Amino acid sequence: MLLVTTLLLTMNGTAGAADDPAPAPPMGWNSWNKFGCDINEQLIIETADAMVASGMKDAGYQYVNIDDCWMAPERGADGRLQPDPVRFPAGIKAVADHVHAKGLKLGIYSSAGTKTCQGLPASLDHEEVDARTFADWGVDYLKYDNCNNEGRPAVERYQKMGEALRATGRPIVYSICEWGENDPWEWGREVGGHLWRTTGDISDSWNSMTGLLDQQVGIEQHSGPNGWNDPDMLEVGNGGMTDAEYRAHFSLWALLNAPLLAGNDLRTMDQSTKDIMLNPELIAINQDWGGKQGYRVRDDGETEVWAKPVSDGSVAVVLFNRTGEDQDIQAKAGEVGLPDAAGYRSRDLWTGVETSIGGEIRASVPSHGAVAYRVWPNPGEKS
Repeated sequence: MLLVTTLLLTMNGTAGAADDPAPAPPMGWNSWNKFGCDINEQLIIETADAMVASGMKDAGYQYVNIDDCWMAPERGADGRLQPDPVRFPAGIKAVADHVHAKGLKLGIYSSAGTKTCQGLPASLDHEEVDARTFADWGVDYLKYDNCNNEGRPAVERYQKMGEALRATGRPIVYSICEWGENDPWEWGREVGGHLWRTTGDISDSWNSMTGLLDQQVGIEQHSGPNGWNDPDMLEVGNGGMTDAEYRAHFSLWALLNAPLLAGNDLRTMDQSTKDIMLNPELIAINQDWGGKQGYRVRDDGETEVWAKPVSDGSVAVVLFNRTGEDQDIQAKAGEVGLPDAAGYRSRDLWTGVETSIGGEIRASVPSHGAVAYRVWPNPGEKS
């Protein structure tokens, strides 16, 4: 038994981590990017309904996450956090019950500080009671922010909540939203985290998305099952980028094993947004059981090659164009980690078109766009 426990500690950073609830990057939705503080229980209920009706649940999305502004301005007389009586008159447990009845899971938000980013009560020095409260309500996911942290050491603050969540006995995904300030990829697993923000907040713009992408280079070795690098949530469908830019955003986040957390209004998605968010080929890459994060293979200035090894021996490849014009981008099979072969089978993950290729992956990539392929060595054609 000691050997097993030691092995689990070595692999996952904490005893009992074999039961951790994030073997693949979490998929779901979060209220912040689109709605900010303009949230209430009706929005959350309608979003859960829309996640099912839109096909997102069937595609793998399962978390309906409430961000900041759900709580009342003061704790209750019993010292517990309480929901805002106007925004959430029926209470968080009632919302959780509805979400669970849909076959989905509920997420909630607090901060490792004295107040949340919007100035509401937060969990610093209240970790045990708040974790118990969340578990009692049926919460399945906690996003734990970094505002108003009193300058206290990050590892200590996040470890305290990690211990409190584990002590509840309820499997709760623990999302460390420390903004990458103290390299949480180095210690996130050890404090019980299942994902950790590597960056500040995303906004719905090309420059924001690409800026966060750049910050993922060189930390891919820290990501894997039950512990994921998190470059922040998706902006797909919020209107600040073109469809080509959103396809690039989704392609790269999928390749990075980023949590796929939609940030748009699921109730009013147009078809192009659905086509991006529901792309089964890229979701499969993101959710691949091997859990190896994609990485930047080559940076040619404004054009780049990214690759991710997949557990069946194939490689996912994204050719990425930051320029204002279409660009011809290519990469050699060996360069992206494919074995020597006389030929390869390549599948375009946006069109589904398959082709046989030699030793080079090549495409004309649109301005501010990406082309995504999955490439297999042809069996029996070793050179």
